[in-house]
Amino acid sequence: MTHENLKNRTAVITGGGGVLCSGFAKTLAELGVKVAVLDLREEAAQAVVDEITASGGTAIAVGCNVLEPESLEAARKRINSELGPCDILINGAGGNNPKGTTSKDIFEEGDLDNKVEGVKTFFDLDASGIQFVFNLNILGTLLTTQCFAKDMIGRKNVSILNISSMNAFCPLTRIPAYSAAKAGVSNFTQWLAVHFAEAGIRVNAIAPGFFATNQNHNLLFNEDGSLTARSEKIISHTPMRRFGVPEDLSGALAFFCDETYSGFITGVILPIYGGFNAYSGV
Repeated sequence: MTHENLKNRTAVITGGGGVLCSGFAKTLAELGVKVAVLDLREEAAQAVVDEITASGGTAIAVGCNVLEPESLEAARKRINSELGPCDILINGAGGNNPKGTTSKDIFEEGDLDNKVEGVKTFFDLDASGIQFVFNLNILGTLLTTQCFAKDMIGRKNVSILNISSMNAFCPLTRIPAYSAAKAGVSNFTQWLAVHFAEAGIRVNAIAPGFFATNQNHNLLFNEDGSLTARSEKIISHTPMRRFGVPEDLSGALAFFCDETYSGFITGVILPIYGGFNAYSGV
């Protein structure tokens, strides 16, 4: 990819120790961007930074909790000192929680009266789990943006990229909290795009489909590596007949970050999902 004008800019990536966001960090570093890899687990961020620096890139690992303004502000001060102010903010921290997930796709008659151990219905969802998912995905995006956008106001060629999900367009079974939270991220992306348009900050989002990550590995694969029943349904409904890999997001990432290609694009949520939502099933 040719994105010469991205060189020496500073990118801040939350959730940078995860599979997808670590891929973002490596892609931007390859394009000459200085990368701050933020993660609640600093050791995970450091592992990504070690790979980047070994390849000749510039990056630092920063332990950070996106739900704590004090932690974010400490990260901002260190990044400003070591790499310079943020030009590209990627709000990648997010995830689900088992307490906000049902065991079955559809509620069946008798589920209320005939409790089965280990089976969680809609009526068993835990409010604390729902709150955790909303806080991590929506509040974490909002607080991080509040912190780093302060340094982006009034500067040229700055942008924010949020991470939504295809669940935001069409909710998947079993994960009501995550689907609703990501729909909130998409909506918030559009709100921010309008709010910051005259300040010169473009705000967009990508909405990945099914990517095999550490978080969903047990959902998608059996212990022997074969597909689970849910994975079989996913692949059969995906026209491209595979899961995504981090490299599938690289082009969209570079496109949104480089104003040469996307300078008049803001408020867009781009689905990257192998055609999943385009297929009706027949």
